[in-house]
Amino acid sequence: MIKHLIKLFDTGLISAVDLNLVPCGNAKVGPNSTITCQTLSFFLGFWFSLLLLLSPHTCSASARSFLPLESGKVSLALYYESLCPYSANFVVNYLVKLFEDDLISIVDLKLVPWGNAKLRGNDTLVCQHGPSECLLNTVEACAIKTWPALNDHFPFIYCVESLAYEGKYPQWESCYEKLGLNSTPVAECYNSGTGKELELQYAAETDALQPPHQYVPWVVVDGQPLYEDYENFLSYVCNAYNGTAMLKACNKVYLNSIQMGKEKPSDPVNCNEGKMPALIGRIRSALTSWMSQVNMAFWI
Repeated sequence: MIKHLIKLFDTGLISAVDLNLVPCGNAKVGPNSTITCQTLSFFLGFWFSLLLLLSPHTCSASARSFLPLESGKVSLALYYESLCPYSANFVVNYLVKLFEDDLISIVDLKLVPWGNAKLRGNDTLVCQHGPSECLLNTVEACAIKTWPALNDHFPFIYCVESLAYEGKYPQWESCYEKLGLNSTPVAECYNSGTGKELELQYAAETDALQPPHQYVPWVVVDGQPLYEDYENFLSYVCNAYNGTAMLKACNKVYLNSIQMGKEKPSDPVNCNEGKMPALIGRIRSALTSWMSQVNMAFWI
């Protein structure tokens, strides 16, 4: 039980919880108010409670890193790979909803195009869907660097992922013309090796995720992974937002289920290389979805 309670501190949720510990359990009160405990439970309960009383606001560095942004915006990170059909589906049919309403104003969105790629000898990149995916991962990384503003690089990534979703990814360079963008900076980034350096940085960032990513798309809201409930990310964003603005989009999310996108590829619902048993993931997703709906957002 203590192991699960510690998650309150590791995730930063302790700031939103009024935790009350009662170190009694199966202890008995005998004659003359003598307390009889099982083994060392009273001793440990006493000192554990005293420790919490003496340091009520203490939390780990990892917990602090998961606290909401000081700007008041909700942190939203997408770890994905360019040619995973489920990543493309999420970008094209779900993530874009941020821009359709007013939700983008409360979100700090970060895109990390690496996913399940691997590093081999001499920093050789090996991607789950082959060399074309390594190419497009790097191109999208270069686009993010070339056009740092979200409103500048997201349309390009959306265009590329739309082609990937339709199975037309070899036509990705047409996105420059469609959007009126100059292809030279991205090409220079790719050909100079800068793109590979960016991918190595994304690899390190993805590998450092806690808990580790299990598949893609891997969606994280304020430090908390959504697991297989990632398509319901808008409700988590609205739950995590503690600002004062009244958002029509959040009202819509709470009143209606998120509209499903186009028909998705057949099971599974992610690109995972068999890292996580599907049943465990779905059970956890069901729990997190239920807790999100009742506005609890406590992850176990």
